[in-house]
Amino acid sequence: MDRIISLLLFAAFFYFMMRFGCGSHMVHGHHHEGQQRTGPGAGGSSKDPVCGMEVALDTGYSEKYQSREYRFCSRKCLDQFDTNPQQFARA
Repeated sequence: MDRIISLLLFAAFFYFMMRFGCGSHMVHGHHHEGQQRTGPGAGGSSKDPVCGMEVALDTGYSEKYQSREYRFCSRKCLDQFDTNPQQFARA
């Protein structure tokens, strides 16, 4: 019984670390070094579609939606975008 409890605790810890900890940035494509950018915001910053804040290309979070990359200043803005991307996506 102790082994089952230990396994469940380890699984819960692993889930939370991947969702909110050190691995969470990998899920949403935070690492895009060396990628060419064109269009609006290609000069060194991009506008967060949720709050309107300017975000440098080497900071924050990013996510591709309908073949377009969006940058976010915080995890909160990214999560808000994920709940309803049509509301924030540019046409």
